Amino acid sequence: MNLRTTIRRFFVGILPLIAIAATPQTNTGTGSPSMETVEHLKDFQVIEFRRYTIKPGERDHFAQYFESFFPEAFEQMGAIALGQFYERSNPAGFTWMRGFHTIYDRPIVTAAFYYGPLWREHKTIMNSLMTDSDNVLLLRPLHPDRGVPVLPSVDPVTEANGAQGIIVAQIFPIKANSVDAFAQKAEATFASYRVAGAREAGILVTLDVPNNFPQLPIRTDGPYLVWLGILKDNRTLEDQFNSVVASSSQSLSASGLLRGNPELVILDPTHRSRLRWLPSAY
Repeated sequence: MNLRTTIRRFFVGILPLIAIAATPQTNTGTGSPSMETVEHLKDFQVIEFRRYTIKPGERDHFAQYFESFFPEAFEQMGAIALGQFYERSNPAGFTWMRGFHTIYDRPIVTAAFYYGPLWREHKTIMNSLMTDSDNVLLLRPLHPDRGVPVLPSVDPVTEANGAQGIIVAQIFPIKANSVDAFAQKAEATFASYRVAGAREAGILVTLDVPNNFPQLPIRTDGPYLVWLGILKDNRTLEDQFNSVVASSSQSLSASGLLRGNPELVILDPTHRSRLRWLPSAY
């Protein structure tokens, strides 16, 4: 190989790297990650709302293991860990949401993960920290545009303190064949939540299909409607949101479309939860 050929090959190899380095990096000017980085992560129309019970004193450890090993694995396989949370009223409660593009993707991705090398390496310690993992609602967006947004992953530099804000999930047990009627009745209530400082983060309803990955049980006592919102802080929760929820819950219960009382779950994002209060996200 002569000198001219060597030099030409060097520049052919180095020019793409120079171009990447010279590409301007997205900066929102707020110190927050940009939504432009997740434009390709969308249309997750099947969502698992997974509520685990963790052994006493082990919840922080479980979250650390979970966030260290698994979110990127799901993303690489075509699914997404939409967010992870501590249930505020239950010191053993750990909730997370996983999204799939379609119901047909669910068994493919879950089989690849749970029969794969990553879970095989870590399953013993993860299972040892849980006492229950079967409280799972299989859901879909009420409408395609009412799904859970995929927010950028937590930036370890600009978000050194981790995910902020509060997530609220209101779970409504609906009478059979009444989901659409209840959703229409509840729209005014959900609008009042937004006025009270909540960013709506999805309206989900039971996906009434057979469990196509039986190794992971799902609840069959639906239908349910789950409203999700994001609050900035405790002040918003206590001074604005809670009172609106209390008054609206009475009117919704009086609609005759529920088969039980709604459950309001207050969730604190774990350190790397995608779903969180992010000023630049809306």
